[in-house]
Amino acid sequence: MLEAVNLSKSYNGVSALKGVSFKVNKGDIFCLLGANGAGKTTTINLFLNFISPTSGQALINQVDTAQQPLATKKMLAYIPENLMLYPNLTGVENLHYFSALAGRKYPSAELTNYLNEAGLQEGAHHQRVSTYSKGMRQKVGVAIALAKKADVLLLDEPTSGLDPKASNEFAALLKKLSELGVATLMATHDLFRAIETGTHIGIMKEGNLVESMTTDQINHQDLERLYLKHMN
Repeated sequence: MLEAVNLSKSYNGVSALKGVSFKVNKGDIFCLLGANGAGKTTTINLFLNFISPTSGQALINQVDTAQQPLATKKMLAYIPENLMLYPNLTGVENLHYFSALAGRKYPSAELTNYLNEAGLQEGAHHQRVSTYSKGMRQKVGVAIALAKKADVLLLDEPTSGLDPKASNEFAALLKKLSELGVATLMATHDLFRAIETGTHIGIMKEGNLVESMTTDQINHQDLERLYLKHMN
């Protein structure tokens, strides 16, 4: 579903990403860990085609994001640390707008169903997003992914700033999307959430993918030990 092939990115001769390769298959949740500046967000941005690779390929369903950006954008949904929604529109109105941008139009009842699936309480559906908590906005983002029928979900620190209850609810939504076959790539600092939610973990350092494993191969304590070893 999603593949990095010897992916590299340099800025003015300084390497931000150095020949990174990995795959995220259908239903996988691949969690990228690493310090600030390790290359996590650069990797996400290459799959979004916000930036172009210096060399290598970022592929979605075997389509090169740099060569066919519009085609690959139709296959994915993106939830950043601070999801940009229209504050003066309601949850339903935001979902209608972003679904229509993706070429999918739904009656109000279906939009409501998607918001319900994403766990947004019904009383908030017709409230302005300016009144929403961060956790509620993230649920609208999940609803957008559901409505777009996205094959791939890209996440950049989506649980940063969420309280434990909201973070747990978001993790449950990711597992639900995984069961639907969505391939997820998530950049995060949350080791506990990566173990609890992810199927695969990669550790990045200075633009390199220095470790890659499945979550059934490691427990939280060993992951923390391994992570800290690479941060020294």
